[in-house]
Amino acid sequence: MKLIRQGKVKDVYAVDSHTLEFLFSDKISVFDKVIPSLIPNKGEALCRSSAFWFQFGRSIGVKTHFKELIPPNRMRVQRVQVLEYSKIDRKTTNYLIPLEVICRHYVAGSLWDRICEGELKPSKLGFKSGKDVKYGDKLPEPFIEVTTKLEKVDRLLKKKEALKISGLTQAEYDNIIETTLRVDEVIAEEVEKRDLIHVDGKKEYAFDENRELMVVDTFGTSDEDRWWDWESYSKGEFVELSKEAVRQYYRQTAYYEKLSEARKKGKPEPKMPTLPADKIDEISELYIEMLERITGESYR
Repeated sequence: MKLIRQGKVKDVYAVDSHTLEFLFSDKISVFDKVIPSLIPNKGEALCRSSAFWFQFGRSIGVKTHFKELIPPNRMRVQRVQVLEYSKIDRKTTNYLIPLEVICRHYVAGSLWDRICEGELKPSKLGFKSGKDVKYGDKLPEPFIEVTTKLEKVDRLLKKKEALKISGLTQAEYDNIIETTLRVDEVIAEEVEKRDLIHVDGKKEYAFDENRELMVVDTFGTSDEDRWWDWESYSKGEFVELSKEAVRQYYRQTAYYEKLSEARKKGKPEPKMPTLPADKIDEISELYIEMLERITGESYR
């Protein structure tokens, strides 16, 4: 096999012209930076939870690129082309659609920030006019946004540009939205059995050689999606059960303020400090716990 891409947390190998192999590492990244600390068991937890959802998707008739799980932390998937915008049109086949689809079900994260800053009006989210929106509110309906996938910095897209750069027809775009909603509905129903709330998440898609839609990359994990504990939520508490817990740790340190300031001024970014040993253990246990709660399977 040949290493063809080394991502922040996942390495991609070419098995042959039709198959890729993902290796899920124990690295972790936040704020677009890889933390100089490894999280034991993280790679296996993400790989297994992702494989769980791919197999679940297959059971409800959703096509994916998943081929097989290779324990403990590898999986094989169908290979597609990664093309520049200029090489994509409505006849192109077997390619990665250069969009990320974000689906939100609760007011949280950057959505909350945008509401507070006045960038997003509650009415656009389906709330009644005059509604005093609070952090953690359930959205009246899922809120879907589309961003770029292959650009250095993800940016929000309006539908017209999304269609233009991706080579999608209106019907194909609608199918992606409908598939995202269908998958998220299944995720919410499944994890509710284990007292989890699926807050939000992202999906990526590709077309196969017949231009049939496939869900690709990974989804439904503690890295791609946000989860809350149902019992805590019912008491008005928001216990982060995802990579967000790591972001919150760094936000409470002087490092995050220095990083934000450097980015605003275009200065060199400060070196990210390592995580303390006790925090590494805590995050490792979180990923193991979330594998079990997301899938219903035992880690060992």
